Amino acid sequence: MPSFVITSFGSLGDLNPYIGLGRALTARGHDVVLAIPGQYVPYAEAAGLRASPVRPDIDPGQRDVVRKVIHPLRGAEYLIRELMMPNVEASYEDLDALVRDGDVLVSHPLTYAAPVLAERRSLLWASSVLAPLGFFSRADPPLMMVHPLVAALQRNLLAVYRQLIPLSRVVTRTWSPQVAALRKRLGLPPGADPVHGGQFSPYLNLAMFSPMLAALQDDWPPHTVVTGAVTYDAVHGGMPRLLEEFLDAGPAPIVFTLGSTAVASGHAPRFYQASVDAASDVGARAVLLVGQHDSHVPDTRGRSDVFVAEWAPHTALFERASVTVHSGGAGTLHTALASGKPMLIVPFAHDQGDNAVRTTGLGVARVLFPTQYSRNAAARQLGYLLSPEPRSRAAQVAETIRTQDGAARACEALETLAHRRGTSNAA
Repeated sequence: MPSFVITSFGSLGDLNPYIGLGRALTARGHDVVLAIPGQYVPYAEAAGLRASPVRPDIDPGQRDVVRKVIHPLRGAEYLIRELMMPNVEASYEDLDALVRDGDVLVSHPLTYAAPVLAERRSLLWASSVLAPLGFFSRADPPLMMVHPLVAALQRNLLAVYRQLIPLSRVVTRTWSPQVAALRKRLGLPPGADPVHGGQFSPYLNLAMFSPMLAALQDDWPPHTVVTGAVTYDAVHGGMPRLLEEFLDAGPAPIVFTLGSTAVASGHAPRFYQASVDAASDVGARAVLLVGQHDSHVPDTRGRSDVFVAEWAPHTALFERASVTVHSGGAGTLHTALASGKPMLIVPFAHDQGDNAVRTTGLGVARVLFPTQYSRNAAARQLGYLLSPEPRSRAAQVAETIRTQDGAARACEALETLAHRRGTSNAA
């Protein structure tokens, strides 16, 4: 059986799909190890997987760092130039010590050392993306900046907007000198821009999102397989008992969550206060998932119609919601789609805006950008989403999403890739 080394970096939304992939491969009899930041190793081990720490090991509890990462305009540059690239040599060293000859390597878009190592060691290698944004396609142009004006340009002047896609590749050319230096030290040719073409494998590219969000495009990298989402959300355990009791005690609530990163935003206090007020305005109960910090939590003392929790498993909770309100990260989004409930998306950064735009096109969601999110605006959108039309459409979409076994299809593609090694050795 082939062995797989799976890399990942980022938020829990980046970790969970790769835990799900690792579990699926393990269930099929494969040897799997996750190469992930040290603070996430216990999560992988709790899921029954082997894991090894790979730098950078950045604490997601550093709220000042997270706020820079989720800046709608400069977050990507800060993440790549200031956090990832200075650690490329360290990442390569950790990964090189972990990978054996004959392993199949699976890279995450931010693990820039992985493609270099695959080339240096002549490894079979599969790259992956979690959202359509990752391909920066001119044929199907994504929302590249999470801003209402950029969204309006994309929506109303698509032909003009499409011409901006090549500009994104020009902008990132100066972000990765450390990769160029590493390649030179290892005696490798310069290669493609690590942020764009250089992150994709010549063998297999896993598009780990639903084909309902984006179909295969001619300008995507060769050997791309749209697998469907690979999900896993039990890293913190099951449903809290008190939350279960709240759900049992009344009608389905609106669930409000900002995930594990947007919750650190300066917009978070206003988001949660407006959410409580908007839910009250539409006559709904509310569940607030607020994370580990409490500085942004509104005063809900004496409110029997509001439940505040640090965390809850999204799959189990969303199925019992009337509407979900979230920031649109790929993992949360696919869980919300599978729940069969309409959603209000409040995107902050990275792929969230593009995910939001694509989901509204399915007829199951509305979008408010953080600067637009207020009590009145949220109440208007929630009032619509509680109506029969979006509820019916969300149920229809969920029927399709639930048939898409992303983990199985990703495993099949990886097994086909791994078979190439065995065929080559036999020859």
